[in-house]
Amino acid sequence: MRKFSMKEWADDDQPRKKLLLNGAETLSNSELLAILINNGTQSQSALDLAKELLNSTNNDLQKLAGLSVREIVKKKIKGLGEAKAVCIAAALELGIRRNAMGNKKEMVKQSGDIANYLQASFEHRKQEVFAVVFLNRGNKITHTEVISEGGITGTVADPRIILKKALEHNATAMILCHNHPSGNTRPSKADELITQKIKQAASLLDIIVMDHIIVSNEGYFSFADEGIL
Repeated sequence: MRKFSMKEWADDDQPRKKLLLNGAETLSNSELLAILINNGTQSQSALDLAKELLNSTNNDLQKLAGLSVREIVKKKIKGLGEAKAVCIAAALELGIRRNAMGNKKEMVKQSGDIANYLQASFEHRKQEVFAVVFLNRGNKITHTEVISEGGITGTVADPRIILKKALEHNATAMILCHNHPSGNTRPSKADELITQKIKQAASLLDIIVMDHIIVSNEGYFSFADEGIL
């Protein structure tokens, strides 16, 4: 039986066959994305659709990962509807979680032990998210929870909700975190004020605020490291 060369395979099959023969690491971003898209249209292959989607985000996977299903569909790329957008969003979220888990440590002794995990978890968000990491007496992470999600320029962190969650998880310490979609990690005056407010309220319950970490795609800022906690 004659063996077919890769050039003879259907356009939509080429990335899949390439992965099977050579491994996923040999594929380009557009080829991996084409596998998720699965099939193209009469005029465009899945690879063409993948390239068009990537071009719409300037070939930036971080920007692509930040898109919701609705935002992908709104790009109006013919052949890229809701079902395919769901597959893409799900796969990208798995990648984000895998990356975050790879940076997660069970015990926190310094900002670097948790900052990389928080950055991997929230740097891609286009809206501000305020999260809290709860720790036990041994500085081991017991729970991480998003407290609120806001707009592009800010979010609300209610100390009452945070302390209620801390008591629910029997926390003796916690690390505050939020992202800056702008990329700038420097804290605003509002960031400093809410940090002190939460710290003072937590002290009444003998709960320590170990740090407040601001993350973005450019890095992170640690209140503790900068001596302003």
